[in-house]
Amino acid sequence: MARHLLLPVVMLVISPIPGAFQDSALSPTQEEPEDLDCGRSEPSARIVGGSDAQPGTWPWQVSLHHGGGHICGGSLIAPSWVLSAAHCFMTNGTLEPAAEWSVLLGVHSQDGPLDGAHTRAVAAIVVPVNYSQVELGADLALLHLASPASLGPAVRPVCLPRASHRFVHGTACWATGWGDVQEADPLPLPWVLQEVELRLLGEATCQCLYSQPGPFNLTLQILPGMLCAGYPEGRRDTCQGDSGGPLVCEEGGRWFQAGITSFGFGCGRRNRPGVFTAVATYEAWIREQVMGSEPGPVFPTQPQKPQSDPQEPRENCTIALPECGKAPRPGAWPWEAQVIVPGSRPCHGALVSESWVLAPASCFLHPSSSDSPPRDLDAWRVLLPSRPRAERVARLVQHENASWDDASDLALLQLRTPVNLSAAPRPVCLPHPEHYFLPGSRCRLARWGRGEPALGPGALLEAELLGGWWCHCLYGRQGAAVPLPGDPPHALCPAYQEEEAGHCWNDSHWSLLCQEEGTWFLAGIRDFPSGCLRPRAFFPVQTHGPWISHVTQGAYLEDQLTWDWGPDGEETETQTCPPHTQHGACGLRPEAAPVGVLWPWLAEVHVAGDRVCTGILLAPGWVLAATHCVLRPGSTTVPYIEVYLGRAGASPLPQGHQMTSAPPLLCQTTEGSWVLVGMAVQGSRELFAAIGPEEAWISQTVGEAHFLPSSGSPHWPTGGSNLCPPELAKASGSPRAVHFLLLLTLLIQS
Repeated sequence: MARHLLLPVVMLVISPIPGAFQDSALSPTQEEPEDLDCGRSEPSARIVGGSDAQPGTWPWQVSLHHGGGHICGGSLIAPSWVLSAAHCFMTNGTLEPAAEWSVLLGVHSQDGPLDGAHTRAVAAIVVPVNYSQVELGADLALLHLASPASLGPAVRPVCLPRASHRFVHGTACWATGWGDVQEADPLPLPWVLQEVELRLLGEATCQCLYSQPGPFNLTLQILPGMLCAGYPEGRRDTCQGDSGGPLVCEEGGRWFQAGITSFGFGCGRRNRPGVFTAVATYEAWIREQVMGSEPGPVFPTQPQKPQSDPQEPRENCTIALPECGKAPRPGAWPWEAQVIVPGSRPCHGALVSESWVLAPASCFLHPSSSDSPPRDLDAWRVLLPSRPRAERVARLVQHENASWDDASDLALLQLRTPVNLSAAPRPVCLPHPEHYFLPGSRCRLARWGRGEPALGPGALLEAELLGGWWCHCLYGRQGAAVPLPGDPPHALCPAYQEEEAGHCWNDSHWSLLCQEEGTWFLAGIRDFPSGCLRPRAFFPVQTHGPWISHVTQGAYLEDQLTWDWGPDGEETETQTCPPHTQHGACGLRPEAAPVGVLWPWLAEVHVAGDRVCTGILLAPGWVLAATHCVLRPGSTTVPYIEVYLGRAGASPLPQGHQMTSAPPLLCQTTEGSWVLVGMAVQGSRELFAAIGPEEAWISQTVGEAHFLPSSGSPHWPTGGSNLCPPELAKASGSPRAVHFLLLLTLLIQS
């Protein structure tokens, strides 16, 4: 959360803050020196959403180095003193030794010759005694230089505000630094000082914004001594590496330092403005620490007082809504893009910003050379909704792993001319890496890559997201740890509400769109190559959020909008996966799924005439059923049989049909797998033919069937009304049990 790289530290100097929240008047012996000017800079015409500063524009900006590199920013307030943030130097209540730090002054670009710049060693570091962590305030530090800075056009001190100084809310101020240009996206070479204009926000407005649930339901209490600056819509902000740097406002031809870059929730996120330490609050503490230094910091009288006390009422706070992911109705996607490459079928992708389209890289790789995408972009075109003409392509950037990793089959296409997003088309929202799509989320499938139009009505493309444990373990390894909420998932599994009989969407030409609070996110791309295994699994997009953000410098990554964790609260316990086969983890029952797939191995066995039996799916081509249900007494002729999968109990039986077989007996292991223990004996719902003794017969007939090892079945829970007691799990089968069981081989039609 703090906007810098924290390092191990050692205790040095901690000083109390006497009268930190009191106004202070200058005594006759404390008059400002007339021979030291402050807040003057050379006239001139990245930080998130910022731009390169001109040399000499911010002569008080300094770079604090540790271990040979830039760590934090700071501001020169007197020839021998630099103001910065406490969290830059402290970890676990201790301070870095001052000798390990140095201050670089007068620098504009940190790469190449440092003309006019010079370095000073640090003699002492002082932080308030009551500083503990950034969220609790008092995040400031003073660095005493071993020798005074050499003042000149490129090195000048900034003016400091008195405790009585009032900065008007809404004032346009400027933050500067060499920090990240986006989250986890460092400033590129040549490391030129960045500047960004930010608006001061009133305390009530800032508190209103931070009272809205943000990443993982986090809120923040704005405390006295804190100052907020930014925009409700985000996209311009300070970031990691800018910590300790100044936020300055111009008044009467001088620049006053209103704030010290302290922390924020992410960088440039919607409704999450930057939080700064309010310098005016700490006038008394600063004066006490620098007492005796000649010359010291300058606290000029405010040129003019605000006309009124600008206390903003809470009701004036306007929460910014997402600028992405709005569709008039499901299926009418305003971000749908078709990339037209001469000689190829159209490739479907999604608009992710004003200038960029995301699509599968496999659409653009030469079949003869998977590592070499074509470069003849002049003939390429992009079709967007409601655009009268096709857009031209300026640049193609494929993911570095696109040619060998299906999960990274992504490419970004830059449009030559940015599109106007005030009307259609509109970009789709993208998730941050920590985004957690809640089980039960409403999702849709959308065309992706070179897929054909969907078969049947659009309702076939409705889906509901299943729990991460069930999805991860179905496609993961036995014993693998399931990612917790907040960790990027390995897969996303939607359960389709409807699906055409005999069709299993056995291709990779779909993307997964999930909705939160009326906003659509591109959640997944390309389903796993898994035949007809259910449910389909999609590669999550969120793992690629940083790459997309880095390339586009403006894609719409959006915070999570839905926080209903359900009655059990947040899932925080680490879970592992049960035994696994080549067709997925056996016996997994999803916790939340559409009606009919809660027991995904149940099958309806429809026998010619009026009988319907219960069957159990043992492998993709085999169903186990009770012999007495399928065969007539004394008959050895197998009747005409149809087997329906994935709908047991969800659809009404045909008129005149009735279920003639009781459900099988299932028990759950401590690892979470459900195990078929017995099949009902004819005429009884309490007596079962045990399955375990028939392992040899079933295994010989169905090589793909998975039996728990002998060491697996004893691990039964000792309690719970819906679980089997240990004696039942170990029950021996009747020698005639084989006569009660029938294996049906399925002819799969597509």
